Amino acid sequence: MSHAIPPVGAADHRAGPDDAPITLVEYGDYECPYCGEAYPVLKAVQTALGARLRFVFRNFPLTDMHPHAGNAARFAEAAAAAGRFWEAHDMLYEHQDALEDADLVRYGTQLGIDRALLLAGFDGRYDDRIRRDFDGGLHGGVNGTPSLFVNGLRYDGPRDAESLIAILEHEAGLRARSDRPQTTVQR
Repeated sequence: MSHAIPPVGAADHRAGPDDAPITLVEYGDYECPYCGEAYPVLKAVQTALGARLRFVFRNFPLTDMHPHAGNAARFAEAAAAAGRFWEAHDMLYEHQDALEDADLVRYGTQLGIDRALLLAGFDGRYDDRIRRDFDGGLHGGVNGTPSLFVNGLRYDGPRDAESLIAILEHEAGLRARSDRPQTTVQR
């Protein structure tokens, strides 16, 4: 196993500038209680780092343990097709206790997602997309959720907002120093 995740690309769900010095990738499951606990922490990290952070979410539904995770991921992908991914992402994590199909249809209505688009998602329209995320995670060594990667490297350190912010700010500083042109001092 190579333990390298696929590079971030145009098909990824991204928030923040593409030229941000830090890219934080989460492999997540909308029904996972640990992802639910991480959600407000990652929101705080995004707020604190602003334009210095590009946050990427990739689907990793653990459907054997979480029976609603598959359709929740399909819902999020249908929302993405309607240009509403991040609203759907937030809604799913903020309502983790209500992920039955009827709940998802209701959320789709609230977000203004075309019902036919949503139902096509439930029928498998986005399964290849979800599978690509999942397989990329497996290839990168993901074996649970949430799994975090900082600039392509797996992060298994503390998961509280203060610690993550400090680590990411340190990484941003290292990257900023390495991106500066090298100069020589004339004597």
